[in-house]
Amino acid sequence: MLPVLPVLASLFPSVFAAQPAAPAPISAPLRDLEYGQLNFLHTTDTHGWLAGHLSEPSYSADWGDYISFSTRIREKVEAQGQDLLVIDTGDRVEGSGLYDSSEPKGIYLSEILRHQHIDVITSGNHELYQKNTSINELLTTVTNFRGHYLASNIDIYHPVTQELVPLAPRYKKFTTKLQGIRVVAFGFLFNFNGNYNNTIVQPVEETIQEEWFQEAIQDKEVDLFLIAGHVPAHSPEYRAIFRAIRKAHWATPIQFFAGHQHIRDYAKYDSKAYALASGRFMETIGFMSIDGLSTSTRPSAGSGPVFKRRYIDNNLFSFYHHTGLDEESFPTEEGLSVSQLIANARSALQLDVVYGCAPQNLWMSRVPYPHPDSVYTWLESEVLATSLKDESRGDTPTVAIMNTGGIRFDIFKGQFTRDTVWTISPFSNKFRYVKDVPYDKVQLIMEVLNKQTKIFSELSEETLDNLASPDQQEHIEHVLKAGNEDPSLRMNGDSLHQVPLSKRSDGTSIIPGYVTQDDAGSDGDDTIHSPIKMYQVPNCIQAHIAGNATTAPGTVDFVYIEFIEPFLVLAGKYADLNVDFVKDSEVYMSGVSMTDVIINWVEKNWECE
Repeated sequence: MLPVLPVLASLFPSVFAAQPAAPAPISAPLRDLEYGQLNFLHTTDTHGWLAGHLSEPSYSADWGDYISFSTRIREKVEAQGQDLLVIDTGDRVEGSGLYDSSEPKGIYLSEILRHQHIDVITSGNHELYQKNTSINELLTTVTNFRGHYLASNIDIYHPVTQELVPLAPRYKKFTTKLQGIRVVAFGFLFNFNGNYNNTIVQPVEETIQEEWFQEAIQDKEVDLFLIAGHVPAHSPEYRAIFRAIRKAHWATPIQFFAGHQHIRDYAKYDSKAYALASGRFMETIGFMSIDGLSTSTRPSAGSGPVFKRRYIDNNLFSFYHHTGLDEESFPTEEGLSVSQLIANARSALQLDVVYGCAPQNLWMSRVPYPHPDSVYTWLESEVLATSLKDESRGDTPTVAIMNTGGIRFDIFKGQFTRDTVWTISPFSNKFRYVKDVPYDKVQLIMEVLNKQTKIFSELSEETLDNLASPDQQEHIEHVLKAGNEDPSLRMNGDSLHQVPLSKRSDGTSIIPGYVTQDDAGSDGDDTIHSPIKMYQVPNCIQAHIAGNATTAPGTVDFVYIEFIEPFLVLAGKYADLNVDFVKDSEVYMSGVSMTDVIINWVEKNWECE
């Protein structure tokens, strides 16, 4: 039995937290779940955060708690003669120490994941970036979830036979346990082209023209089409799938599950077709219910199906409320066992090793850029400016740029651990540089990358989306759709799809957090929060590392994170820079990654009292 955490102010006398270091959730007013014939729990973009958030009370439940929660919800709905399906739509890898700090990566994650019963599971783009990651997906994750993993538009060269094969079955048809609802399910990835060359992602618009898909959607004995995918809820890919199904079935209900943008979102296609996106990083457990469906034994009653959604804050306070249980009756043996697996893995990976102590919070989006409390200001003015130095280049004036999407999370005041560094910088990005680049050309490249989206799109089919974090890109689109030409302007949280969470500080019953506005209104969050402001940040930042900082140099060593090289190739063309970044660049600080730079800086500069 793990220790009991501090007493809550109201509603529950105490809260049992699976991870000993996890903070107790804070009591808050909650909206109930509204059940139907068919109910769903949904996760997406978990990125290895299976231990939960050890610095944020509202997301402190771990994967073991989620297993217990899904089990208890299933018991509850089945006792009422209803069904539950559990869905996951990818990006389970890259983003936390639990995945990224092991060698090879992910050796603990697969074992932890597989204990959850998942009815439909798909790949995200992060499962396909690296060759070994996609192979592990094929040989381990697809195997662990055989019969449930779907890959409608992903092929892979089999590592043994070298034959091009589907990553997993294209679709499946099944009937729910109690209601007898006949479901045809698919699993899609958005039109992604950044995958390693051992996989092929076929564009969705091409996939839905194929004979197998057309035959599947012509099925007359179907009560619900289920589209699970690592695809934004509001996306041309999902619109194309919707139109294709509607040509064959003008009235059959369609339920989409979405991901990739790291937001809470809900899209309405028509009165019988909706899409749910369930956030990121194990912050959100998405809930859907559908009532009024036809089944294999009876036609639908009434005027048609009724869809309900809820975004559940991932903590035990919410879990206890929605199940009607407490710290004694809620946990299952399987859930407790998985929580212990997580604790053992964290211990083996030494994720609690302390490198230093942050003297303040540093935010990605809660403050404008530049700002003393911005993580990007800290990176460019302190970390990169003082640590990114190749001694072989002496005092050569140097400018380094990195994309803001290379940072994935905020830094909280207090201990900066091995887990923290993987949380904020999970990618194995190293540095390259080109000598003697005109300084004014570097500034023009920065302008193209940060401001000239139209120019960039004219140069290539590539977009700038991947330079910033997924939720930042969604912020830009939301502002522009609202008719504001300047996406750098801040937006109040109540007009944004998703905003970040902070601890309650004023003693009130409503804490700051997610205030989600979606196609069904503003009542989707299970926890009633007050909103937080969010600010747009640039796609890229730059640091001046050496030379005379008071005057602009003529030429510089142009240093960059290797991830952005394809973008520099295109931006350099617009800047009329006669450089071949692939052939003319060299390794800068051999063997040193962005993660190494951050760790070294923290060890030297952030002491613990």
